[in-house]
Amino acid sequence: MLQSMTGFGSGEARIAGGGKICVELRSSNHKFLETVLHLPEGLLSWEEGIKKEIESKVKRGRVTCAVNIVGAHSASASINKPLLKSYIQALEGVKGQLRLKDGLSINTIIHLPGVVALEENKISKSKIWPVLKIALKSALADFLKTRRKEGKALYGFLKTRSEGLKSSLSIIRVRFKKAVGEKLASLDTEEERVSFLKEADITEEIERLEFHARNFKNKLSSPGPVGKELDFIAQEMQREANTLAAKSCDVAISARVIQMKSLIEKIREQAQNIE
Repeated sequence: MLQSMTGFGSGEARIAGGGKICVELRSSNHKFLETVLHLPEGLLSWEEGIKKEIESKVKRGRVTCAVNIVGAHSASASINKPLLKSYIQALEGVKGQLRLKDGLSINTIIHLPGVVALEENKISKSKIWPVLKIALKSALADFLKTRRKEGKALYGFLKTRSEGLKSSLSIIRVRFKKAVGEKLASLDTEEERVSFLKEADITEEIERLEFHARNFKNKLSSPGPVGKELDFIAQEMQREANTLAAKSCDVAISARVIQMKSLIEKIREQAQNIE
């Protein structure tokens, strides 16, 4: 089954004790496989593990993986009692000196600098990796599903176009036989006939194009990544079509070849989207 090089997928998994890990994957066309990671600070040590998981499923394209950790920490309050005692002693001293009657309220105490501190309790990295793998596998499954869905659409498009190419070649073959017969009949000498056939015979180009069209169609059903092969075959079809156009001696054939060249251009354009 063909797979497109473009795709998107997401997955998430819950962390015991609160929080979750979210993973997003997206990809675009690329000649080779390139994996780009966007990881939270402190998780760079998992880079190789994440790449290994992705590269076991994806063979070509530029893949971007973004990992986010949401709510995977809590905070607890602590009171600096020695500092608070020092504050109270100092304030009581000022109160006595100035003969103030107001007492110290809890609201005043908690706003004194350094009295109350928040300490973040982070989940250890050893607990994150197993959860991250679950989220990553879920994102990969979703990601590959979209790639296969687009690959299915590309298969239908390319199969139809390759069959159209083969049909056009059959028409050109019949027309060429008729055009050659008419032209040879109008020539007076054997030398003229030999010279004409040498310059205008496109039988070899037609046969090569027919072979490439069959090969292209067969490759569409091949297992594994075939994008590079399909692109190469499409290049060969372009080359043969250009030669055929240059050698054509008939207006009807030339018009048909122009249509074929446009068709091959569309075929190659879409083949470059395949993994």
